[in-house]
Amino acid sequence: MTKLNYKGYAENLLIALNIFIVFLLLFGNDVVIPQWLQPVGRLHPLILHFPIVVLIMAVLLEFFRFQERFKHEKLYQNFTAYLWLTGALFAGITAVMGIFLSKEPGYEGSTLQLHKWFGVSVVFVSSIIVWGRNTTWYNVKIVRSAAAVSIIGLVAAGHFGADLTHGANFVLEPVWHPAANKVPVDKALVFRDVIQPVFESKCTSCHNPDKIKGGLMLIDEKSVLKGGKDGKLFDAGQPQISLLLRRIHMPEGEKEHMPPAGKPQLTEDEAKLLYLWIKENAGFQKKVIDLPLNDSLRQLSAGVLKPAEESGDQYDFAAVDEKVVKKLNNNYRSVYFMGKESPALGVNVYGRNNYGPKVLGELSDIQKQVISLYLDHMPVRDPELKNIAKFENLRNLNLNFTDITGSTLKDLAPLKHLKTLSLSGTRLNPEAVKQVGMLKSLNKIVLWNCGVQPAQLAELKRANKNIDLIEGFKDDGKPIKLNIPQLKKNNLVFANALSLQLSHPINGVEMRYTTDGSQPDSIKSLVYKPGIVFTQNNITLKVKAYKAGWISSDVVQFDFHKSTYTPDSISFVKFPSYQSSPQRAKSLIDKELGSSFIADGKWIGSQKDIAVYMQFARPTDLKSITISSNQNYLPSELEIWGGADNNHIKLLSTVKPKASLNRNSGATESIECKLPVAHPESCLKIIVKPKKGAPQPGKIIQSPFVFMDEIFFN
Repeated sequence: MTKLNYKGYAENLLIALNIFIVFLLLFGNDVVIPQWLQPVGRLHPLILHFPIVVLIMAVLLEFFRFQERFKHEKLYQNFTAYLWLTGALFAGITAVMGIFLSKEPGYEGSTLQLHKWFGVSVVFVSSIIVWGRNTTWYNVKIVRSAAAVSIIGLVAAGHFGADLTHGANFVLEPVWHPAANKVPVDKALVFRDVIQPVFESKCTSCHNPDKIKGGLMLIDEKSVLKGGKDGKLFDAGQPQISLLLRRIHMPEGEKEHMPPAGKPQLTEDEAKLLYLWIKENAGFQKKVIDLPLNDSLRQLSAGVLKPAEESGDQYDFAAVDEKVVKKLNNNYRSVYFMGKESPALGVNVYGRNNYGPKVLGELSDIQKQVISLYLDHMPVRDPELKNIAKFENLRNLNLNFTDITGSTLKDLAPLKHLKTLSLSGTRLNPEAVKQVGMLKSLNKIVLWNCGVQPAQLAELKRANKNIDLIEGFKDDGKPIKLNIPQLKKNNLVFANALSLQLSHPINGVEMRYTTDGSQPDSIKSLVYKPGIVFTQNNITLKVKAYKAGWISSDVVQFDFHKSTYTPDSISFVKFPSYQSSPQRAKSLIDKELGSSFIADGKWIGSQKDIAVYMQFARPTDLKSITISSNQNYLPSELEIWGGADNNHIKLLSTVKPKASLNRNSGATESIECKLPVAHPESCLKIIVKPKKGAPQPGKIIQSPFVFMDEIFFN
């Protein structure tokens, strides 16, 4: 009798659930779910698996119910009846929870509606089976039809539910994923064809019209600019304070880390693409080919796009092995594929003092594949053009601000595919103008600030009407802004003394500088002259260019660091929680500084103490130790320990850095720890402690965190 009462109560509850579901479907738009009831809705994903399993079992057993051997089996009939009742009851409860959940912000759209209607159809069909399975009209045909409808409803509801949770086509993606049509690099827009695909693959499963988590959609320019309930997604030109990058670079265990833990995470290249796009002002209509050839965003973009569709340009050479390309890359030369499926290569050369004939000679294995060669500001001389002519498939050659005079431009005549030649800033002689006509394949030449007279340029135009001549700036009487000063040597770390070498592409420019942190002006600040030498440990140099009739340049800052000694070994005593492989300890003494982007591979960070142990082969007289940290993530305290060996070390110095006044700049800050008495040390242990307390807004990774990228010993 008790069992019958329980069954009766359950059947009455099922009737009530069906009525309540109908009510919610009819008047749901006017129903407001109170906050205390919202946790019930959020149980929907946890409970839904139970009725699915029970109903599938009930469907399978129902198929055999009318067979002769089960027809009069009381246990079989009762067990099947209870399965249907249990499945229908929990399906109804799950449907109510789902409708409650759908009332929360972030759930809307056609996928939600399909999921809802297929879900409630399962409740209605299973309820009809519960109420009608003992009536006279209930027969084998109806059994099988109802079972089929139940299975279809379960599968469809599950499919659309998975799309809501994990993104479109989640269930079928492993076996059916239409290939995206790659856009050629010469026709691609940075946002549409490079950035948006990153959002689509890693973000839009939660930020689409059907599921607007956090009030954020990432489906087009308008929605990206709008942002979500936490505000705008990024600050153009300021990646270090952009919400998007802060969420991406949070530790994966953090609640606000995006994408959420368990979902596909962004690759290193994808994160760099977003960073570089925001850094370059996050344009939506900019073309990839409008970026400079050596621009990092352009080079990364080329890797995800098709090669440029150049008319008549069919590469008849094979691609070289990626290992060969990787081996040829170093600190002063970058070799890269022009496109993901292209055999063509580009080469950029940096560092005037590192340049020599061997830099190009080492590329003999890839001479056929190089189509773009960038030698801007290198000391290239006329005789070297014969070596450049060996790159037989070269299309683009940049010789801006080199030592070329143009006397031997005819040596480039063997380059049958050469399309663009840039000679800006070179001091060409009259002979150069005559030799341009020998380059039959050329269709564009850049001759800005080359000392070529107007009459010679006019002659060049008349004799070579097929060549597009780019002359550069024409004076319209309006003042223009000067470029920022440049370093001739890119080394920011020096051993004993720094001989400052600055340059500027505009002749007659006066460069003024400061080293006390103040902004340079045109009156009081020191004037740069060759021969200036610095010997102090840490130098913050701010430079600005001035010239009569021009607008002064922006201020450019260079941070130089003296590092007299280098430990012979280094290892972690306490491992950091970010970039924590044992090999990463060596990056702290490799003399390579990190950028303002803490995910560039140079920074080491942790939410706990970082302890580093170092040894010198010979006792070393140390007077100071400098830690290079990030202004957003300064340590609360530094401890320097030293001694003859690991068992006999003592505390030498403790430093508590002051909070940075330039918070959120993302710049590096040097923290110098002066040792009280200079005496020989063979072993050192440095302990870096993060700050404690509440997280501060506007940071890529929230506090408490400390980041460091280099240690200098003097």
